[in-house]
Amino acid sequence: METTKNFFKNQALTTKIVIVVILTLLMLIPIGMVRSLITEREDNKVAEQTEMSDRWGGRQLLTGPVLVLPYKQSLAVGSAAPSFVYCLPEEYNVTGDIKPEERTRGIQKILSYQSTMHFEGKFIFPDYKSLDLNEALIQWDEAYIVMGISNLQGVKNKIMFNINGHPQEILANVADNDLIRSGVMIRMPLAAADMGKSYNFDFDLVLNGTDGLHFLPVGKQTNVHLNSTWKSVAYTGDYVPTEKADVKEGIDAQWNIFDYNRSYTQMWVGKNDSFGSTKLGLDLLLPIDHYQKTMRAVKYAIMFIALTFLVFFMVEILSKKRIHPVQYLLVSFALVLFYSLLLALSEHIGFDWSYLVSALAIVMLITAYSHSIFKSRKQTLFMGLFLSALYIFLYVVIQLEDMALLLGSIGLFVALAIVMFVSRNINWYKDDERIDKSLD
Repeated sequence: METTKNFFKNQALTTKIVIVVILTLLMLIPIGMVRSLITEREDNKVAEQTEMSDRWGGRQLLTGPVLVLPYKQSLAVGSAAPSFVYCLPEEYNVTGDIKPEERTRGIQKILSYQSTMHFEGKFIFPDYKSLDLNEALIQWDEAYIVMGISNLQGVKNKIMFNINGHPQEILANVADNDLIRSGVMIRMPLAAADMGKSYNFDFDLVLNGTDGLHFLPVGKQTNVHLNSTWKSVAYTGDYVPTEKADVKEGIDAQWNIFDYNRSYTQMWVGKNDSFGSTKLGLDLLLPIDHYQKTMRAVKYAIMFIALTFLVFFMVEILSKKRIHPVQYLLVSFALVLFYSLLLALSEHIGFDWSYLVSALAIVMLITAYSHSIFKSRKQTLFMGLFLSALYIFLYVVIQLEDMALLLGSIGLFVALAIVMFVSRNINWYKDDERIDKSLD
C-alpha cells in the first residue's frame, strides 16, 4: 500500500514537470505573435521612412563628370544610331561638408543631410587615335559632359559649371547614352584641331540626401575629402579612406584613388559593364533603433519563461506549496506582455526608458502575484530579486551587441549551475516527506 502511494506521488511530480514543459513550449506561440508584431511595425516604419527619404533626396550617388563624344557607325546617310566614346577626367577632386539633421513625421524619423560640395578637375582632349577611331566619324560639335546625380530632387542650388573659367549652360535632360540616366548635361563642342588642349572644370553642388553619400572614382587620380559633424558613420564602398579621423565635432575622411585601383580605363567606346562596379563614400547611421533592440530582447523570451518556471517549480518542490498550472500560465503571460509593453512604449519615449518602465511593471506584477502563491515574504522577495536580476542581465546583453552571445552563454551556464547546486540533494524518486529529510 505504501509503495503504491509513493508511486502515485512520484507520478504526480512527473506529471507536473511534463505540464510545465508543455506550458513553456506553448509560450512559443504568443512569442511568435510578438515577433510578427515587431516585424509589422518595423515594415511600416521602413515604408514611411522610404517615403520621407524620397521626398528629401534619398541615398545619393554621384557619377562623373564624364565627357561624351557621339560616334557614327559610318559616313553613309541613314546609317545606324551613333555609338558613344566616353572620356574620364585626368583629375577629379571633391571637398564636401555634410550637415546631418534628424527629421520626424509622427513617431518615425530619418537621418537626412545636406552636403555642400566643391568639384574641380581637368579633362584632356580625347586621344581617339589610341582606340583606332576614325576622326571623320566623331561628331565633335555634338560633344557634351554629363554629371550623374541619382536623385535630382535633392539638388538645392543653381549649378554653375565652369570650363576654363567660363560658365556653361546646364541642361536638365541627359542625352541618350549607355552610362548615365539621371543627372545634368553640359554642352561642350570640340574640334579635331584642339588636339593636346586641356579643359579645367569646377562647380559647386548643394545636395540633400538621406542615409549615405557615394562617389564613383572617375578620375585618373581621384581625391575626395569629406567632413561631417555626425560621428556615427560607416565607410562603405570598395575603398577605405586613405586618411580618417574622429575629430571632436565629428569625422574627417579623405580618399585618394588612382586609375590602376579600378577595373575600367580612362576611355572606351560603347557600353562598359565594369563602369560603376566600384564606389566610395559613407553612410550616416542612426543608433540601433528600438525595433531592432526589442527583437533582440524577444530572442531571450523563452529563456526568461523557462528560468522563471524553474524557480517556481523549485519553490514548489522545496516548500511543498502546490502551484496550479493556471498560475504558471498567468505568470508566463505577464512575461510575454513585457515585450508588447516595451514595443509600444519605445515608439514614444525611446528604448531605455521603455525598458525601465516595462521591466518595473512586470517585476512588480509577478512579485505581487507570487506573494499570493508563496504566502512567504522571504520567497516573494527572492522572486522579485531574481526577476530584477534577469531583466538587468537582458538589458546588458542587448547593449553589448558584440559580446551578446558570450555573455548570454555565461549567464545560462551560471543559472544552470545554481539550479544544479540547489537541487543537488533532492531525491526525485522519494515522496515529499523523504525529500524534506534529505535536505535536513
